Order: sequence, then C-alpha cells, then structure tokens
Amino acid sequence: MIYLAQTDTTAGFLSQSLEELNRLKNRPLNQPCLICVSKFSVLKELSRAPKKYKNLIRRTKKTTFIYPNSQAIRVVRDHPHAKLLDKLGWAYSTSANPHKKGFDIEFAVANADIIIDTKFTPAPASKIYKISKTNIKKIR
Repeated sequence: MIYLAQTDTTAGFLSQSLEELNRLKNRPLNQPCLICVSKFSVLKELSRAPKKYKNLIRRTKKTTFIYPNSQAIRVVRDHPHAKLLDKLGWAYSTSANPHKKGFDIEFAVANADIIIDTKFTPAPASKIYKISKTNIKKIR
C-alpha cells in the first residue's frame, strides 16, 4: 500500500514496504530509505540514540538522523503528517517523484494507492546527520 501525502518536508510516498517504494521509483530494490515516526516511543523500538545526542534529536525539526545501526529515522511532530504516522506506527518515506527527477503531480497521483492530501508543496528535503556514540557528521 503506497500513500501520497504532504509530509513535513515535501510531497512524499509512504509505505511499510521498502521494496514497493523502490520498485515504484525505479531504484535498486534493496536501496535504503528513511523511516518516519511520530512518537519517540516508536523511535526507541527501531533504534537506540546515543545519550550525547538525545536532546538534539528531540529538539530538531525536519531533520533525519542516521543512527549507529544504520537506520535513517525522522521524528515528525506538530504537523498534520504525524496523524497518518500515528495510524501506521511508522512508514518508509521518499519524495513523490521519479528517481533523480523533479516533482511531477501526474506521476505522484498515478502511482499512489491512497491519496491523503489534495495540495502538495515541493520543498527542500530534510537535513541528514549521521551520528555515532561520539561523533556527528552532516550528510545533507
């Protein structure tokens, strides 16, 4: 099941199937994808945040962190997108455009099973930081 929704950053596809998202976007089927959650309790089930960065993770918005277990996870709060994530628990998320191309509403609508929003705003992607127990490195 692929959802089309206005995420906290841009128009995006969401699914609990990584393979479906990668097939849709014509990417390698095992290419990693970020995970969106709406609650820190769900984040704790997926990965463990180094103690040194817990406050930073709680405070930042529109930021994805790659955790020491190589999971890329973004916590979405205070946004209508969080309501969908509350229902799903968590979801893989990717931009609603063909691989390495710009946003195309026709492509997005044609490839979604369920359309959540009617208005879409393409916007800059989230910031990405890779964290380890001792270091933090900006990826994007």
